Amino acid sequence: MEPSPLTQDSRPDIFQPKIVRLYEALFREDEDDVDLSEGFWEEFFLLRPDFAGLRRLLRSLGPDDLLHLHAHTQQLFLCALSRVRQAKAPADEVALETLTVFLDTALSKKYTNPSSDILSVLAGLHDADAVLSDFVATLDTVIRNGRDLNVRSKAIRAALSMTSSSFHTGLPTYFTHRDLFPSLMKFVQDCETSVQALPALYLLGVLVNYNKFEFQNPYRLRLDDFVNDSVIQKMITGFASTCVALRDAYVAVQDDLPEGWTLGSTLNYIGLGVLAPGSRPSTPVPAADEARSLFTALPGPEIGVFLAIYDFANANKLFCFNLVTMTPAEKGNPSPLGSFLSLTSYLFQHAHRSYRSSLYTYLSLFILQILVEDQILVKRLCGDESKVSIRLCRQRQPYLPIVKGDRVAVAVILDLVVDGVNHNLRRRLDVELYILNLGVLLRILSYLSKAKARISYHWSELWRTLLSFMRFLSTYVSDIKPIYRSSDMVDQLVNVLAFALSNGENFLPDPAAYDDLFYKLVETGDIVTKFRNTFELASRSGPNSIQTLINVSSHYRSLLESGEKKSSKILSPREVSTVIKQGYETLSIESSDGLDRWEKYREADMKVLLKKIARAVVDDARVLVEEKVT
Repeated sequence: MEPSPLTQDSRPDIFQPKIVRLYEALFREDEDDVDLSEGFWEEFFLLRPDFAGLRRLLRSLGPDDLLHLHAHTQQLFLCALSRVRQAKAPADEVALETLTVFLDTALSKKYTNPSSDILSVLAGLHDADAVLSDFVATLDTVIRNGRDLNVRSKAIRAALSMTSSSFHTGLPTYFTHRDLFPSLMKFVQDCETSVQALPALYLLGVLVNYNKFEFQNPYRLRLDDFVNDSVIQKMITGFASTCVALRDAYVAVQDDLPEGWTLGSTLNYIGLGVLAPGSRPSTPVPAADEARSLFTALPGPEIGVFLAIYDFANANKLFCFNLVTMTPAEKGNPSPLGSFLSLTSYLFQHAHRSYRSSLYTYLSLFILQILVEDQILVKRLCGDESKVSIRLCRQRQPYLPIVKGDRVAVAVILDLVVDGVNHNLRRRLDVELYILNLGVLLRILSYLSKAKARISYHWSELWRTLLSFMRFLSTYVSDIKPIYRSSDMVDQLVNVLAFALSNGENFLPDPAAYDDLFYKLVETGDIVTKFRNTFELASRSGPNSIQTLINVSSHYRSLLESGEKKSSKILSPREVSTVIKQGYETLSIESSDGLDRWEKYREADMKVLLKKIARAVVDDARVLVEEKVT
C-alpha cells in the first residue's frame, strides 16, 4: 500500500491564538510592508481578542521602538476608530477595548519628548488635531447614543485611558475641547443599576481636575448648575455601593466586630438586619506581616470615584443636600451618608500606612468639611432625622466605646475625628491630616455652641484624646516642630480646647459633662505649661488660648492643693468633682471671641494637595481600566 499523501503536523508545545500572531505582525519591524491590508484589519477586529497578550507585547517594546513603528501604530489607531464609528458587533467592542489597552500601555512609556512623541505614535504631528478631535467626537457619540450600555461603558473606559495618560505626559486632552458632560449624564440616567454609572463618574472626576488651576475648566463649570435630581441620586447610590465594597475589603483582612455580639445585633450594626437568619462564616486570620501588607494595598482603585464626589460636593449644593438626606434604597441597608462615613472610619485608622491612603483620607476630610460648613446641612446632621447606625472601624486600639442603636450623624463624625487623632500618631506626623481633622471638629463645636444644640456623645473620650495629643506633641517636640505648618496645627489644637472650656455649657448635655472637661484638664498636670514653653506660644499674636488653659488649670490646682491641706489627705475623685463645681464661682475665663473663627473651604488653598490627589486617582484609573479589560 502506498503511503497516504496526507500527513499530520505535530502539535506545537504551546498553542498561540491567531490574534496573537496578528499582534506580532502588527508590531514587527518590517520596512517593506508598511501598509497592512484591509483583510488584515477585518480579521484583526473579528477574532476573539487576547488583551493580556497584547499588553505583554506592548510592554516588551521601548518608546523608541514604538516611534520607529509609528506607521503601524497610526494604522491601528485609525482602523480601530473606523470600526467604532461603524457600530457593528463585535468589531466595535473589540476596537474599543483594543484602543483602551493600546492607549493605556503605549502612552505610559517614558518618551524623550512625551507630547510630540505620543502624537507621532497615534496620528502624526501633521494630522494630530484632526485625528484626535475625531477620536473624541466618536467616543462622545458612542457614550451618548451607542447601540447598548455595554458598548457605551467601553467607550468611557477608552476615554478614561486617554485622559489618564494626558495627566502624566502633558499631552493636550482633546476632551476639554469637546464637552462630554451631557453625554456622561445621559449615560448615568440610562443605567439600569447605580453601579453601572460609576465609570462615567470616575471619568468626570478626572476631566474636572485636568489642569483645573491653570485654566477655566469647562467641566467644573458644568457641576455648578446641574440640577437633575434623579441623576444625582443615581450617582450617589453608586458611590454608596462602592463605599460598602471598599469597606468590606478592610473587613476581609481583619473582622473587627465587637466580641460577644449576637448575629442579629451584628447584622443590625452593619445595616443588614434583614439577613439575621443563618450564621456568619468564619474567615482565617492572616499573620501580622501579611495583614500589614494587605492593609497597605487598600483601598482598592475604585476609591478614585471619591474625586468626582468631592468636586460635586464642592460645587453643587443640591448634590450635598442629596448626599446628606438620601435614605437607603432598601430598609435595613445603610444610607449613602452612612456608607461614606463607615468607609471613612477605616480610611482614618489606616491613613498612615501609605501616602496614597493618606491622600484619599484628605479627600474624605474635604468632603466632611464642606458638609459641616453649610449651616443648613450641619443642622440636619445634628438632628434626629440624620440618625444612623453604621459599622465603624475597630481594627486598632484604642477603641471607642460601643454605641448600639442609631445616633445623629454628627456624633459619628466626632468619632471619626477621635480615631483620626488616635491612630495616626508618629514622629514624622502627618500635620496636614491633623489640621484638617481639627478643622472639622472646630466647625462642629462652633455650630453646636451657637445653636445651643446638645447631642448625646461620649465627650470624655474627645477631651482625653485631645489632651493626650498635646502630651504626644510635647514629648516629640524636636521631631514635630520642624514640620511645615506644625505651628498652625498647634494653634488649632489649643483653640479647640480653649473654646470648649469657654463655651462647653452651650453644647454639653449636662453639668457633669462640663465638669469632666475641667477635670481632664486639671488631670493633665504640668503638660499644658510644658506645651506652652516648648512651642513658644506665649509670644503668639491673636487669642491667647494657651493662657486660658493654664489659668484654668492653675486655678483648680490651687483649690485642690488647699483642699488637700485642710483634709490632710489626697482628695477622692468625688471630692475633686465637688471642688471643680465650687471653683466656678471664683473662676474667670477670658473672652473666647475669635477662638472658633474658621475660613470657609477654598479649593485654591488646597491646590498642591488636590494636584497630588488627582495624580493618585489617575494612577488608580489605569489600574482599574486594566482590571476591567482582560
